Amino acid sequence: MLSVRRLFFDWTLLLPALTLSLLGILTMSTFGQGVSLAPRQILWLTIALGAYFGLSFIDMRFIRRTSVVMTLYGVALVLLALVLVARPVMGAHAWFSLGPISFQPADLAKLAVIALLAKYLSRRHVEIGDFRHIIVSGAYTFALAALILIEPDMGNTIIFSAIWLGMMLVSGISKKHLALLGIAALIAASVLWFGGLKPYQRARIVSFVNPASDIHGAGYNAYQAKIAVGSGELLGKGIGYGTQSKLRFLPEYQTDFIFAAYAEEWGFVGVALLLAVYALLFIRLAQVARVAATNFDAFFTLGVLILFAAHTAIHASISLGLLPVTGTTIPFMSSGGSHLMLEFAALGIVTSLARHGRAATRDVAAHEYLGR
Repeated sequence: MLSVRRLFFDWTLLLPALTLSLLGILTMSTFGQGVSLAPRQILWLTIALGAYFGLSFIDMRFIRRTSVVMTLYGVALVLLALVLVARPVMGAHAWFSLGPISFQPADLAKLAVIALLAKYLSRRHVEIGDFRHIIVSGAYTFALAALILIEPDMGNTIIFSAIWLGMMLVSGISKKHLALLGIAALIAASVLWFGGLKPYQRARIVSFVNPASDIHGAGYNAYQAKIAVGSGELLGKGIGYGTQSKLRFLPEYQTDFIFAAYAEEWGFVGVALLLAVYALLFIRLAQVARVAATNFDAFFTLGVLILFAAHTAIHASISLGLLPVTGTTIPFMSSGGSHLMLEFAALGIVTSLARHGRAATRDVAAHEYLGR
């Protein structure tokens, strides 16, 4: 098999991502029975693949520079602040709408926070036992997450928290500090419950704890998602024959509940195969991180892995009724161009760093540690 060094793309990363994207397009297709987002998603997939190949070809090692990382972070911060005064979409200030094209700055912010934490931890991972570094890295992440929470977008707020916590865990955080973070999380959750969450968000949590409390209201989406997953049984109803999705009993089946729609049509066997494809992608990312040329490359790749894994776990858990509904997409499958561009761009950067990183000298790694 050709190595990543000889190719400007990595089939072991690209093929699982492309497979997931095509399965998503197949699931959101209506086969002439109504309006489908599949044609638009095919267009977005084509553009996203172009971004992947473009970034894979370019030497992306410049992203290790502090000036580049901070510029990316600053742009994300400004965009998240500006979107709060933009026209709301479905009740949330989360999107910039430019005619038929919409852009969610939270997606760019995810890439920015991964790059920033990778840079921060690559320079200080040997000192991570100092609680000060946990506070500083948390403050960087919280600045972005707080703006997203104001939108309001609880789903992406949780994703940002998962990215930060996951990257801190792989950096070697102590158990004592982890316990302190757990206590802080409980306090933050209490504050959010009484003063930060919108009424509909609290209603979703209540309906999760007691699903029968409001099946026709706040608990409707979660209830229909569980029906869709359960009705798939072992082999599913067949592609295009999902009644919960195609008859629109399941809301947002092409985005927030596409896993449930897929499970209804493909059944348990199909879900097992889907999760196996995700596992292949995650394992490959872990392998790339393990042989990375520099600490930054390793942390960045692990950050991308944590991002994908968090989205997948949360989205699937919502469809199975294991978590409250938060409106979270699943990587590569859910409809939408903004997140699809982020996902393929992230893979492109990982591929480029893996391809060009082998040429890095010991001096480069030393300069990274010293912050030059």
